[in-house]
Amino acid sequence: MPKKVAQSPEQNATSRRDALKAALIGAAASPFLPSGATAAACKAVPSAPKFGRGIEGQRKADLGNGFFRNPIIPGDHPDPTILKDGADYYMTFSSFLSYPGVVIWHSTDLVNWAPIGPALTKPIGSVWACHLCKHNGRYYIYIPGVTNAGNAIYVIYADNIRGPWSDPIDLKVQGCIDPGHAVGEDGRRYLFFNGVRRIRLSDDGLSTDGPLEQVYEPWHYPSDWVVEMFAPEGPKIFEHGGWFYLVAAVGGTAGPPTSHMVTAARSKSINGPWENCPFNPIVHTKSAQEPWWSRGHASLVEGPASDWWMVYHGYENGFRTLGRQPLLEPVEWTKDGWFRAKGGTLDKPLPKPKGGRKSVAGFALSDDFSASKLGLEWGFFAPATDEMTRLAYENNSLVLKGKGTTLADCSPLTVIVGDRSYEAEVALEMSGEAQGGLAIFYNEHGNAAVGFGCEQMYTYYQGGEQSWMRQKVPSNTVHIKVTNRCNVLTWHYSFDGRNWIQHSWQMEVSGLHHNVFGGFLSLRPAIFAAGKGEVRMRNFVYRGLET
Repeated sequence: MPKKVAQSPEQNATSRRDALKAALIGAAASPFLPSGATAAACKAVPSAPKFGRGIEGQRKADLGNGFFRNPIIPGDHPDPTILKDGADYYMTFSSFLSYPGVVIWHSTDLVNWAPIGPALTKPIGSVWACHLCKHNGRYYIYIPGVTNAGNAIYVIYADNIRGPWSDPIDLKVQGCIDPGHAVGEDGRRYLFFNGVRRIRLSDDGLSTDGPLEQVYEPWHYPSDWVVEMFAPEGPKIFEHGGWFYLVAAVGGTAGPPTSHMVTAARSKSINGPWENCPFNPIVHTKSAQEPWWSRGHASLVEGPASDWWMVYHGYENGFRTLGRQPLLEPVEWTKDGWFRAKGGTLDKPLPKPKGGRKSVAGFALSDDFSASKLGLEWGFFAPATDEMTRLAYENNSLVLKGKGTTLADCSPLTVIVGDRSYEAEVALEMSGEAQGGLAIFYNEHGNAAVGFGCEQMYTYYQGGEQSWMRQKVPSNTVHIKVTNRCNVLTWHYSFDGRNWIQHSWQMEVSGLHHNVFGGFLSLRPAIFAAGKGEVRMRNFVYRGLET
């Protein structure tokens, strides 16, 4: 038998890399994934309940039979803040580093929601939990902007919910998040923050009028509960039956599945003292076997038939990659003036709120770029203040100027999705030294993508470009398609739009979420342009798939 020659660690690493490279490139001869492979991936996660299906096969809450199944808006829409305005309901969410941001959604039945437009276009940092309210006929959104320099609280306002919205005004409140607007029995306006702390506002709501003060010591869960951290946050104040109710969250918004919960206290005065609810926590994920994890950050709202409902967020079991999704649960009032949740673990469909007029649900994520403006589905990740100048529209195509040198630093255009499985496709044409591609993107450290320049194909995975996988390509025009089945990605590309080649690397991405990378974000399809030059993008197509 031939004698084995000892190799250095560097030679071992090179041999393993070369062997893997050969195996992956050789696998490209198989044009499609074997039928059992993606099925096996989906079997590894909780079984999919029956969802409604809407535009482009996207799942929707309304089942069409008088019942609904959560989430009410699929996908990453965390920290819901809801406003009842006559027969209409409006809601917005944290948008973090995605701009345009603070998209406002509309409903008339609390189940079917559609976006009406973004309220914030000028970057102020990472946008965390906001508060949407109406006072004396004017609409306000109080917004935390989080940067490396610290936290600031801004306000924007509009006389019409559909805009135009003002530029953000800095309220000069430092070190606070999660504003909750309230009006006291004396008509004075306040903002409550994490803690629970409070500051008085001027009558117009555009500046502060007093010091920041601690006003309530939040309810504390038993010390042996498994949660992320205490973290009292998200205080929301509303009036009912002669009481002020303070709804807050504790337990941390991520971490273990049993983190986060909804608590309540009440007072006859906006100034306290506050009495803790005997039913605390009102909502709490007690087991990792439940369909929704880390349920918390609630607001209460009166339904169309004068019953009451609670809106909050949670992670879907097995799909933290989708981010925190908004959930709707009925509540009941007790004889002694407290409220209790009635939805259990939300594992079953619930009766829809009565009395509401059915409204539109969702919107198309596909974009043929014929509208000559950025669609509601798109948001730049971590944009500069002049990011919109990169865009141009020509002949049903989007021309995006390159930025940075790679996927990590080029501020890709991302789209929030809410399906466990889906397919996305786009056609690209590169010019100059630009690289364009289709990505599944969490942030600059967590992503997967296939990109193309005028002469080469690039592969991204595990936070960086895999330079050893570069391949020569015959054209600067390419179609790219990604199929995500339960967090397993399969890529295809074509140089004529008809004959598809399967990329040799299938990628598992279930770990690309907040507990690994931080940031409170979600995993999203994205299109990108990096380097010097331009990328012309045509016909982005999205389709939700049954799991």
